Amino acid sequence: MRLSQLLKAKIHHARVSYANPDYVGSIEVDGRLMERLGLQDGELVHVWAVDHTSRIETYVFAGPPGVVGLNGGAAHFFKTGDRIIIAAFDFSDEPIIPKMVLLDEENRVVRDMTPFSVVG
Repeated sequence: MRLSQLLKAKIHHARVSYANPDYVGSIEVDGRLMERLGLQDGELVHVWAVDHTSRIETYVFAGPPGVVGLNGGAAHFFKTGDRIIIAAFDFSDEPIIPKMVLLDEENRVVRDMTPFSVVG
């Protein structure tokens, strides 16, 4: 069996609600978004800046509605108001249709970007 690492979930244009370097680490994301996209507490995610060059990996945990906050060392790479992309990947030997959403400035879903089928 050959496993490929494939995109599982993507949150596009989230806005950083806070950056707290004094917390142990990780990214806090609106729990409703996590549930919608199939993300679990403690799951590895990639965080990519839209407006500058920062890119990190950390783990995600559920937070209150509208919150996307960076903690610990990750907080040094982003500031409140930054637009970011949060992506999670999974290993599979079959195609994965990733769940994807586009957010507004208040971290509310404005568009479901989930593809209907896998090309190929």
